[in-house]
Amino acid sequence: MDGRMLLDRLGVDAPLRPDLPTLRRLHRAWRTRVPYENVDIQLGRPIELAPEALLDKFGRRGRGGFCYEMNGALALLLRSVGFAVDLVECGVLRADRGDAAWGNHVALLVTAGGEPWLADTGIGDAFLEPLPLRGGTHRQGSLHYRLERLDTTTWRVHHHPAGSVASYDLRTRPRALAEFAGRCHELATAPASPYVRVLVAQHHRDGRELALRSRVVAAAGSERTIASLEEFAEVLATFRIPVADLGADGVETLWERAGTQHAAWLEMRARSAR
Repeated sequence: MDGRMLLDRLGVDAPLRPDLPTLRRLHRAWRTRVPYENVDIQLGRPIELAPEALLDKFGRRGRGGFCYEMNGALALLLRSVGFAVDLVECGVLRADRGDAAWGNHVALLVTAGGEPWLADTGIGDAFLEPLPLRGGTHRQGSLHYRLERLDTTTWRVHHHPAGSVASYDLRTRPRALAEFAGRCHELATAPASPYVRVLVAQHHRDGRELALRSRVVAAAGSERTIASLEEFAEVLATFRIPVADLGADGVETLWERAGTQHAAWLEMRARSAR
């Protein structure tokens, strides 16, 4: 499948080779140019995982998405370059939630330099470059990640201590993205789903992680509350979310939903402080 649109999105020139330097380059470019976001879920739009839909959303429309979309689209790009890529089932926080967590996330195992590498852009503050699928601690800059082998086919990925999730587990058996359509639909539509309850966007930019939750923007350890619709539109643009793709009333709809979510969060915080 032609990944030219995705390469253009990342600002990466072809030709490319299916080697480790290219894998690192593409993974880092994805993390710094494509936002993790659940805007379509917040707007009640269907999430489609077919290759044509992913190419349209990520390539033509310049959007981001959540885990199934992000890693599904990245797999298309890597395969177009010539990499051998397996999509694998994961369970975020399986260490705490048990086997019910299986399928709430997917990641990629990519062969480069004669060994498998874990590629994952479907966690909001995921590692910038892929990790070797080897037990032990792996350092990227000031951050440390740890991979632990649980059995012959199962691994636990420990995020860095300040990360958004403590860990997730993965099974190495290859799967097809279409197999997760049901779980994806559930997480995108169920009223109790965190993706439905809270607007989220995360993005690595200028050497730091940016995070948006409803009307609060966090970066470099500080937080601020967005004060107006106009500022909200500017924040979305900062997160590389093209407001033109959201429709005539999309930004206003998001602003109103985020306001309801923010008020509920303030009320919950006030109750816990009593």
